[in-house]
Amino acid sequence: MIEKPPVPGDEGLGQAPPGGTTPRAHPKDPLHGITLQTVVEELHARYGWAELGRRIPIRCFTHEPSLGSSLTFLRRTPWARSQVEALFLRGRRDGLGPIRMRKSDTP
Repeated sequence: MIEKPPVPGDEGLGQAPPGGTTPRAHPKDPLHGITLQTVVEELHARYGWAELGRRIPIRCFTHEPSLGSSLTFLRRTPWARSQVEALFLRGRRDGLGPIRMRKSDTP
């Protein structure tokens, strides 16, 4: 079998970075590799359910909120999911960065 010569600029595409298994960021999708669960957990840790419900007034944040019910609703409701993802990205853009949660903080 003949191997193709490498294309300039293709070095390392599709491979894990040396010494790690973290997926590389996708250049056009800032949410690439970040699950909806991670998004909701970080927003809950940053704002809490009450503030999330104030910023994005949807029932899964305002009436008996839970991680499970929020994920179910957001997966089935594209307009709500886009609002949640936008809030998450604004927080990242404004330098709030990811939140390191302790086990006791999980929703």
